[in-house]
Amino acid sequence: MNSIVLKKGKDKAAKHRHPWIFSGAIHELIGSPENGETIEVLDSNKEFLGLAAYSPYSQIRARFWTFKKEQINKDFFTNRINNAIQKRNEFRNSSSDTAWRLVHGESDLIPGLIVDQYNDVLALQILSSGVEFNRQIIIESLKEITGIQNLFERSDVDVRRLEGLEERKGLITGNVPEEMTILEGNLKFIVNISTGHKTGFYLDQRENRKIISKFCKGRDILNVFSYTGGFSVYAAFHQANAITSLDSSADAIEIAKRNMNLNGFNPVSYEWMIEDAFKALRKMRDIQRKFDVVILDPPKFAATQSQVEKASRGYKDINLLGFKLLNPGGILITFSCSGGINDSLFQKIISDAALDAGVSASIVQKLIQGPDHPIGLNFPEGSYLKGFVCKRD
Repeated sequence: MNSIVLKKGKDKAAKHRHPWIFSGAIHELIGSPENGETIEVLDSNKEFLGLAAYSPYSQIRARFWTFKKEQINKDFFTNRINNAIQKRNEFRNSSSDTAWRLVHGESDLIPGLIVDQYNDVLALQILSSGVEFNRQIIIESLKEITGIQNLFERSDVDVRRLEGLEERKGLITGNVPEEMTILEGNLKFIVNISTGHKTGFYLDQRENRKIISKFCKGRDILNVFSYTGGFSVYAAFHQANAITSLDSSADAIEIAKRNMNLNGFNPVSYEWMIEDAFKALRKMRDIQRKFDVVILDPPKFAATQSQVEKASRGYKDINLLGFKLLNPGGILITFSCSGGINDSLFQKIISDAALDAGVSASIVQKLIQGPDHPIGLNFPEGSYLKGFVCKRD
């Protein structure tokens, strides 16, 4: 078998079972593995550390499948996928929700594989060359385990190019409707798997949609980067006084209105703004418009570590404006889904934003991704979604 030998002193992360090996940690490549092929990983003494998928194009040169000697075949992936699904059954079985993440990449020990279920459809994202190399047997395993035959691929993401892979989107097997309606608690949402963000819906915000509902009753809400209105629908359901939803996408706002109507709320009763968020917030600041609750859920500002500095400025600007629009005693609910922005940095950004806005505020609750998006203890990078509920004094 082809193999890589790590440099002396560069095997600590591997021995702590971190799934990634960066190019700078590699002393020697033995053989000529294909992109995505399974290789052995050896320490500087050429002792076995594990089996990994090799990626000659990426700075993450290898991703561990396992830390023991075993066959990486269909049985391997069937076991891993089945374990991931079983891990979620405890909270899935007590829920009426019809959309869940079933496989969450490295945290489910299948680096680079995302699988989301929407009713009787599976949406796949293949983000690594190792999963791409084993794509067909993974698809077969998914169909056998779940019994679902309707599979759609959403591997139309930039990160694939870092792995030497072309983007891909389209039907894999079965029939997938252009739109479907999922159930989340008592509420319904329209999902378009082909054109929606991520695989169609922000499943990672499920628990946070429920949590922030308690801050909505009788209050004026501003939902920025509202997308298809998840937070807005929850705010309406929990008797918000007024709701303003702001997004740059006319298509997203149209679906948000339909989601309101689907849940028995007349969209005409609410305010909808199709505009760049930064420009719109500055206009509202200039006319001294105020809200009781401001929700900021922007898209990823930093896809890579090199973008962190620029992203930090963007997060600071948007949160400074958010604080400026808050009534005294108001609530700012703010998120970052950028993996390069860790909790402590995000908190510092929010603190600096409040300082520059001339307000005093406290964090009253921290928010993370839902339990179907687990965070492996050996993979802190998996904690990509972080949020703060801040109360202005």
